[in-house]
Order: sequence, then structure tokens, then C-alpha cells
Amino acid sequence: MKIIAFGASSSKNSINKNVAIYAASLFEKAQVEVLDLNDFEMPLFSVDTEQQIGQHPLAQSFLDSIASADVLVVSLAEHNGNYAAAFKNILDWCTRITPKVFHGKPMLLMAASPGGRGGATVLEIATNAFARFGAEIKETFLLPNYYSNFDGLKMQLSDPELDTELKTKVQRF
Repeated sequence: MKIIAFGASSSKNSINKNVAIYAASLFEKAQVEVLDLNDFEMPLFSVDTEQQIGQHPLAQSFLDSIASADVLVVSLAEHNGNYAAAFKNILDWCTRITPKVFHGKPMLLMAASPGGRGGATVLEIATNAFARFGAEIKETFLLPNYYSNFDGLKMQLSDPELDTELKTKVQRF
């Protein structure tokens, strides 16, 4: 089984990327490929830019990576109650190639944040929207208070209850 995992953030020290990597590691006998959104940096999408340059090749590259997966593990950063701009820009460019960005792949959709709500708003937005983009969301998971609940050195959840919850959700795949 091939898993594509990514944190939907352009931060070089993305807490969401860490959570996605950890969650992907819980799948047994899986080959994991971790995407870095910085590898898909494109100009800000607009129809004017699209008319000038056409479909951006990095958007196709992102779509090809997603298409190669059996399972997607995505952890969303919440910026002012919504997707991070870098992720939204990739999504915008990709939907101009195909509206089914996630290619009907089963997805573990998560969000993590330093705050107590754990990215609940962006997770709700994505849960409602991603089906239109071809995601088959199998499970969702929120990680609040990242710095209290995730050990960045060991790259694992440090809160036993949250760890059990995530492991149970992964097992249901």
C-alpha cells in the first residue's frame, strides 16, 4: 500500500506535516511518501495568470503524486479559520486541470494547532468541501494543543488518549 502524506502548510517546521508523518507511520506494511508543499510553489492563481502561462506543471506534478497513492493522509493548518494560502493556491491550480484533485482516494483528514480547538474550523470546512474534489474521507482527527500533546523529538503523540484515538482510526482503514 502506498500512502501520500502531507501537512497542508508551507512552514518549514510544520506541525501538521509532523502529525501527517506520524499518522502515516501507523499504517502497517505501507510505503510512505511525504510531500512538502514548498516543492509545489506556484504564482498566486488567477485566470489572468492562467491565460498567460496555461496549466502550471507543478499542479500536474501534485496531481500525479496524489494519483499514485492508495491512501492519503492530510493534516491541515488553520490560518484565520481556513486553509493555509499555500495549500489553497495548489488546490486552485489543480482544479483547473481536474475538479477531482484527490482522485477518489480514501483519506485520513486531520488538523493540528497550538490552540485548544485543534484546527476544528478548517477541518469542518475541508470535511464539507473535499468530497467535491474527489476525496473519500474515511476518518477525521483533531489534535489540539500540539506542543502539549505531540513530542516533536520522538515524532509521536505524547497524550495516550489521543494516541489511542488516532491508532483506532488508522486501524479502521
